[in-house]
Amino acid sequence: MSTESRTLTVKIKRYNPETGVEPAWEEFQTSADPMDRVLDVLQKVKWDQDETIGFRRSCAHGVCGSDALRINGVNGLACRILVKNLKSDVITLEPILGLPVIKDLIVDMKPFFDHYKSVMPFLINDDPPPTTERLQSPTERARFDESTKCILCACCTTACPPFWGDQKYVGPAAIVNAHRFIFDSRDRGAAQRLDILNDAEGVWRCRTVFNCTSACPRDIQVTQTIQEVKRTLLTGEVDNEVVVASAME
Repeated sequence: MSTESRTLTVKIKRYNPETGVEPAWEEFQTSADPMDRVLDVLQKVKWDQDETIGFRRSCAHGVCGSDALRINGVNGLACRILVKNLKSDVITLEPILGLPVIKDLIVDMKPFFDHYKSVMPFLINDDPPPTTERLQSPTERARFDESTKCILCACCTTACPPFWGDQKYVGPAAIVNAHRFIFDSRDRGAAQRLDILNDAEGVWRCRTVFNCTSACPRDIQVTQTIQEVKRTLLTGEVDNEVVVASAME
């Protein structure tokens, strides 16, 4: 692998609502080292050439999920994609799809978080509190470990064709976070969450495209978690424990 710097053409989809002008592509030329990340490249363009470029970033280490973009047509975190792994010297950067664009690469995340909050992504347990923690076995913890990895970057939801066509669909990320509590042995709110998801705008809107799984920067098997929620709705059981009298009533 070459260690020499590369000259890159960075194409950014620009949009400023204050001008009333439709979104348009703007090109910049810059150099980058192989171990630079796309975020480094984007910041260099902003700092050296056009400080008005709008984008989000925070931790820059793949933990916060703030810098989710469409990079060369594919959803990803700008802080995790290295220049050395880019096949082309042209990088196209545009906002993730399905959410209103505020400016340039910045989207309005409120609809996404509204869907997230709608599935009650918190522990529900009205049992008398124990004298210690609410304990569970390693096997019980492993049952929902996959879905605890979500960082709410919206990569999966905004890679989903059904979501592009219908923003009322709760989307993959909301279902993943519902899954995290539905299968938590300490939780008592599974029936309520399943009732929310048993809807035309819930899990049944999923068409098993697998875009969500491919887009997830944390390698969550998103499609699998959605299928597990569907299966639970059809059987009315979570791991052989009845949680709803009839999931399809």
